[in-house]
Parts: sequence; C-alpha cells; structure tokens
Amino acid sequence: MTNTPAKPTRVQEVYDRIRGDLLSGELAPGSKLKMNDFTEQYGVSLSVVREAVIRLAGEGLVEATPQRGFAVVTLTIDDLQDLTRTRVLIETLALAESIKYGDLAWEASVIATHHALAHTPMMTSEGHVDPAFTTVHREFHHTLLAGCGSSRLEDIATGLRDCAELYQHWSQEFARDATRDIAAEHKTIAELTVARDETGATQALREHIERTTAALVRYAEQLDGRDDQRALA
Repeated sequence: MTNTPAKPTRVQEVYDRIRGDLLSGELAPGSKLKMNDFTEQYGVSLSVVREAVIRLAGEGLVEATPQRGFAVVTLTIDDLQDLTRTRVLIETLALAESIKYGDLAWEASVIATHHALAHTPMMTSEGHVDPAFTTVHREFHHTLLAGCGSSRLEDIATGLRDCAELYQHWSQEFARDATRDIAAEHKTIAELTVARDETGATQALREHIERTTAALVRYAEQLDGRDDQRALA
C-alpha cells in the first residue's frame, strides 16, 4: 500500500498565502491586517484566519495591537541592526563548533544542500523571491550549523534566522544590491566550511549576513523624508 501525502489544512493554506504576501511586500510593514477581507478572499471562516495570523505573530511577522487587532510588524533600523549583531554572534559560534565537531555525514549534507541551493533560481519571472529558493536557502543555512553538537544552540540560531527572514526578503524585493553575487557568497561559505577553515568560513558568513543589513539601511536612508509606507522606521 502506498502512502499519499497529507493535504495541507485550511489554516496552513491561509498561513502560507498571508506569509507569502508579507514576504513579498504586498502587505506593507505597519499595515493593519483586515481579517474579514481574508475570510472573503480565501473563502474560510474567521477562526481559520485568526489561527493562521496567530502563527505569524509567533514568528514575529505580525504583532497584536490592543483595540486594533493585528498588524504587520514595523521594521526598524535599530531592530535590524540589533538582530544582525546577535545573529552574527550566534551563527558564527555555531558554525565554528560545527567545523570542529561535525562528522563526515554533516560535511556531505553541507555539500548536498549547497548543490540544491546553487541550482534553484532566487527570483521568479515576476521579480519576487521564489518560495522554492526560500526553502533550500533556509535548509542550507540550517545545515551549516547542524554539526555543532548542541540542539539548544541550533534552536537559538534557527529562531534568529526566522526573525530575519522578512528582512532577507525585503533586501531582495526593494533593496537589491546590484554589486552583490549571493550565489558566490554561498559557494564560498560552503567551500570554506567543508575545508574546515574556521576563520575563513565564519568571516564569510559574517559578511554574508551583514551585507543584507547594509543594503536595507541604505534603502531606508534613501527613503528618509519620503511618504513611502515601505520605508523602515
């Protein structure tokens, strides 16, 4: 007997669609989520929409406001820079530990996930980040740190990366750095990691993370004083 994949629940479907609109910038930072509009748009009950939005709030993409309901989280330079500093500290530590203690199976998984990443287009024909790329990109970065030998350290790093995903998407949707070769950055990180070059690999990862922040800060500065709801506060 063959097992058929389970169908996604209605909550999962609504969650995926709203999350996609958040990451693509269709729902602007700080904008109020109109729950009744979602029920009509997706043909579901209010309770389904609410459950999906609560999941997004748990990931830090949506925030609850007293007497106002839910709104897309407001993106701020201070928060972005604080998150970046913390990510650099945690992710470079976890990568260094992985290089020290990761076994051959971990090393092979780094090569495999990078191969998948390198062969997945980043952008769709419409100019948005491809969901398939998001998936393999997340898996690659998770795998880099998976050899550290500490589930707690992995969990902290994963949580921070989840918080940063909206910023990562915005860096491609609105603040794209034309001088940047992200595929080459990933290749460098993977090669230095497999070579067990702790200093080189952690430095490459640091620069990879910080370049995303730099692009978004430049974008915010360009929008300073303009009435643009996509601007960072």
